[in-house]
Amino acid sequence: MPCSCLGTDFPYRDFYPEHATVIQVDVRGEQIGRRTAVDVPLVGTVKDTIEALLPKLRAKTDARHLERMRKHYAKARDGLDELAVNDRNHSPLHPQFVARTLDELADPDAVFIPDVGTPVIWAARYLRMNGRRRLIGSFSHGSMANAVPQAIGVQASQPGRQVVTLSGDGGLAMMFGDLLTLQQLHLPVKVVVFNNGSLGFVELEMKAAGFVNYGTDLTDPNFAAMAQALGMHGQRVERPDDLAGALRAAFDHDGCALVDVVIARQGLSLPPAITFDEVKGFALYATRSVLSGRGDELIDLAKTNVARRLFS
Repeated sequence: MPCSCLGTDFPYRDFYPEHATVIQVDVRGEQIGRRTAVDVPLVGTVKDTIEALLPKLRAKTDARHLERMRKHYAKARDGLDELAVNDRNHSPLHPQFVARTLDELADPDAVFIPDVGTPVIWAARYLRMNGRRRLIGSFSHGSMANAVPQAIGVQASQPGRQVVTLSGDGGLAMMFGDLLTLQQLHLPVKVVVFNNGSLGFVELEMKAAGFVNYGTDLTDPNFAAMAQALGMHGQRVERPDDLAGALRAAFDHDGCALVDVVIARQGLSLPPAITFDEVKGFALYATRSVLSGRGDELIDLAKTNVARRLFS
């Protein structure tokens, strides 16, 4: 079965048919095959390729793969939406709920900029694109602390548009001086901090590899209080019931604003399919954590990810 996608370099190979003939079209020949093995490499523009290809195509009626993928997506979507709930106003907040609420309250043409790490995952899973919204990030290079610097450029070039960052606490702390730039240049960027007191994605990678977390703790200040000290609108959120009001206040504020949201540190951003190596690594991490006297982390992990499913 041929599988031809235009305007992509096949970053998600797992979602394509198993025995597909892969055709990649790219004006940059050196980029062909960098993501997955390619059967038919074509150097050229999509426009020229389509014009030459369309007369040779025959209409297909077999939609089994499409329907299978739609069912897979619907099942995955239901599972993700189950996690994005208020959770009976328990603290700390779950990051899924924060991202979904952000999506519901932001402008229909908002520009979202997530920091590298777990904010990218929450953005991809819960921010709905509609043809007018934009999602910008350091998706190729994975540069930490990209959100606020990129937001400065976007807001300066789009002065009337709502620009929202999904900032990690580590990323914001790393480039904290950029908040001074927002204030000095009167750029009304809305900074939403996913504050879990850790380098969350690094911890997740360490767990999957079987390592006990080390060197990932962050001793965070009250980011909202620091924003207020800079003259910005700042508000801290520790309960789900307070989230929507805080976001609305930030979005309505005529200037830059920061919402410091305290989220669960042990919230797992699991992929749709988990490999055996990942299961093995996680089991090794759990064993080593107990032997190191850090079994409390496993209890917190279970409360955050398992108990809420059982009792929600």
